[in-house]
Amino acid sequence: MSRTPPRPLTLRDVSEASGVSEMTVSRVLRNRSDVSQATREKVLRAAKQLGYVPNKIAGALASQRVNLVAVIIPSMSNMVFPEVMTGINKVLENTELQPVVGITDYLPEKEEKVLYEMLSWRPSGVIIAGLEHSEASRAMLRAAGIPVVEIMDTDGDPVDAVVGISHRRAGKEIGEAILKAGYKRIGFMGTKMPLDHRARKRFEGMTQALAKGGIEVADHEFYSGGSALAKGREMTQAMLERTPDLDFLYYSNDMIGAGGLLYLIEKGYDIPTQIGLAGFNGVELLQGLPMKLATMDACRSEIGRRAAEIIVARTEDPNVEIEERIELTPTISYGDTLRRG
Repeated sequence: MSRTPPRPLTLRDVSEASGVSEMTVSRVLRNRSDVSQATREKVLRAAKQLGYVPNKIAGALASQRVNLVAVIIPSMSNMVFPEVMTGINKVLENTELQPVVGITDYLPEKEEKVLYEMLSWRPSGVIIAGLEHSEASRAMLRAAGIPVVEIMDTDGDPVDAVVGISHRRAGKEIGEAILKAGYKRIGFMGTKMPLDHRARKRFEGMTQALAKGGIEVADHEFYSGGSALAKGREMTQAMLERTPDLDFLYYSNDMIGAGGLLYLIEKGYDIPTQIGLAGFNGVELLQGLPMKLATMDACRSEIGRRAAEIIVARTEDPNVEIEERIELTPTISYGDTLRRG
């Protein structure tokens, strides 16, 4: 037996249910001030009971914009970008703007596709992770005619506005802390560099700082995919079997660092005397580990908040003067795994 699909609700349905004209219903739903409070409450009550949701496409056709903010990020499978989204939501929830998320998996060609599809809906703004984009993506961002905020990284030239940290400086600071603590044999483990530009910049900053102290990275390994905790254990074991005299391990993120820490504790290493280690991102979820992993806070929630504030300000007044480059300052947390020099 075939099922007849339900008919979409219209203004007429709300008009009939509330006993007022369609024009009055439209005024209420557009939040016009020329409607009495009693009528407004009657219309909103009827719309809620019916389950009516206004069709904003018609209004968007007139304004050429919808009240959506395109948020384009590489992943939601780690603990980094959910915190960025929390910062964005805290700002947008007080406005008519709503975030809509696209995932790129760190792939430039996928970013192009996601960006193209999102811009075709004519959003009010774009928040996009990173500064490295294909020429096609950069061209679309420049031609969009809406506020664009690139987030997470300030080491490069933004299309419009940028909010983030300097990952090269972050790597340099951890390198200087390693030198100051007296470690000499350094191993590095992280995501594949061609895909993760921010991890690459931290690695470059760290190696440059170490080189000034006459130290080179003794071993390194890059990975893609898999469970981060399990991958951290696996890589740590393999690296120490390959290069057993390492006295410090730097991980490109806290999750693989936590896996490495658990392996070292299990094997009875004296941390941080025999071997030290550090991660990156300051993930609060890992506070329950047997030892506190040294890390660096990436200011994730604040990055999201400041980016959303730029979008809101520019949406309300396209000519408003705002700070177009906001560089936040992460701080090292030494925890229990990095000696203080």
